[in-house]
Order: sequence, then structure tokens, then C-alpha cells
Amino acid sequence: MKIIYQTIINTLLFMALARVLPSLFFIDNFITAIIAGFVLVLLNMTIKPLLHIISFPITLITFGLFSLIINGLTLEIVAWLINGFVLRSFSAAIIIALIMSIANSFVGYHAFQKRR
Repeated sequence: MKIIYQTIINTLLFMALARVLPSLFFIDNFITAIIAGFVLVLLNMTIKPLLHIISFPITLITFGLFSLIINGLTLEIVAWLINGFVLRSFSAAIIIALIMSIANSFVGYHAFQKRR
């Protein structure tokens, strides 16, 4: 269920960001956004933890900011794998990753907050 939830959130974020930031990010259509969202979830479950372990010393030195580079790299991998998912540059990938991290944190906090 968590995979489906994360895929939906990523898909909606991709569509919104492609609309708001067309100079940084382009996505062909909604189906491409769904596929890219699912691939991002799979990469976050498999490759991203490995990258965090390998880059732990650098992340520690940069007080966690290197995690944005890892997130940008993950988005670049998605762009490489999915035709119709285009990031204009690596700095665009980092900006998109930052916005997605903030949005995912906000949505995750409010979605899983216990109701009283």
C-alpha cells in the first residue's frame, strides 16, 4: 500500500512541477508521470539506501546536504530510464529533488499524523 501511495504522490508532484517549472523539467503525459513515479519509488527502495551508505562520510561533513545530490542523482537515473521524462540539467534535478523532498515531508506528515 505504501508503494501505491508514494507512486501517487510522486506522480502528482511530477505533473505539478512540470507545469510550474517548465524551464527545468518536462514530462510527456500522465502515463509517463505514473511510470516515472513508480520507478522513483523502486529506486528509492533499492539504490538510494546503498548510495546513502556509501556517501555517509560526505553527508556527515556537509551536515546532510549531500543527500540532495543523491536525490538529484536518483532523479537523473529516472530521466535516463524513462523516455519523455526530461530534466534540463543536474542543477534542475537538485532543485526538483529539493522541492519534492519538502512536499513529500509535508504530505507524509499530514497523511500519517494520528487524529485525536
